[in-house]
Amino acid sequence: MRITGITTHVVGTPWRNLTYVLVHTDEGLTGVGETRMLGRTDALLGYLREAEANHIAGSDPFAVEDLVRRMKYGDFGRAGEIVMSGIAVVETACWDIKGKALGVPVWQLLGGRVTERVPAYANGWYTTERTPEAYHEAARGVVARGYRALKLDPFGAGRLELDPAASRYAISLVEAVRDAIGPDTELMVEMHGRFSPATAIRLARELAPFRPAWLEEPVPPENLKALAKVAGKTELAIATGERIHDRIEFRELFESQAADVIQPDVGHIGGILEARKLAATAETHYVTVAPHNVGGSVLTAASLQLAACTPNFKVLEHFNDFADAEIKNVVRGAPEIDPETGCFPLSYAPGLGVELDVDAAAAFPQQRARFDLWAEGWEKRRPK
Repeated sequence: MRITGITTHVVGTPWRNLTYVLVHTDEGLTGVGETRMLGRTDALLGYLREAEANHIAGSDPFAVEDLVRRMKYGDFGRAGEIVMSGIAVVETACWDIKGKALGVPVWQLLGGRVTERVPAYANGWYTTERTPEAYHEAARGVVARGYRALKLDPFGAGRLELDPAASRYAISLVEAVRDAIGPDTELMVEMHGRFSPATAIRLARELAPFRPAWLEEPVPPENLKALAKVAGKTELAIATGERIHDRIEFRELFESQAADVIQPDVGHIGGILEARKLAATAETHYVTVAPHNVGGSVLTAASLQLAACTPNFKVLEHFNDFADAEIKNVVRGAPEIDPETGCFPLSYAPGLGVELDVDAAAAFPQQRARFDLWAEGWEKRRPK
């Protein structure tokens, strides 16, 4: 079996574009992969055109390791977000082809299942007025849909510092959400790399009474010593990693012992097997894995394949019940949580278990999508 070529399909929303890649073979099997780029979709499409000619066309889709190696190192320049995302969509599609050809789900090819269901947490649910009352009502709606965990960034457009009034207001939002969801629902607090260590440490202390499951990216991700400083001053778990695009770059993070939870994005870190290798390394450092997952249903399905065979998997992020829920319509077999458990059931379908509906995708053309975390009202995800 050989790859004959790829086709790309961009599904657009005002704040994000989702890029789907179909990998075609000479035996009629087609696999699908997905990633989400912010402000770099055209660059990704350009890279994929070159990679198709240089690396992808004519390759054996079963030889995943070889194809990833050639795409990552065969152009000599260091692979960053765009290249690793391009690798990810093609790599994921190859696993989809391999599973379909063999009649088994991808997780069966990566060591077999360790669970029957994957816990989920909701994100994208707080695109409402930024008031305690509105957040309380929205959080109750999340729990009513069966979720046992949710995440929010309550800090507005804060950057480095947060004055006393803004801090009290942010804490009031968290307090309202905790009151709405009760003591047993997990509450993750996102900081989006906003703060200096001193500010993050102070906010961690003020958040502690509401028992966050983790603090996510409390400081900008480039400085691991700053992250370690925060981790050393709080008993709350620290999560990070969505903006690291190569598993090798996690080495210093593990050595620092600054993170309790890592959050690789399967669509940015080179795909399913690359993420599985990273998870195995995390396990040796007693670190759990909770992938960043703000894409659509194909990326969710790929992340669930990873979850099924990963012993130290914690929970999977899910946007698409709340933000741009209609984009689930472009994927047949889109994963859904079970409202009785708050989990995704394990899929036993061959490959990823999903298919891109190209005609449905055409109803969501590429947009000039923007997501500026430093702008007022960013949380509504309605860019002007």
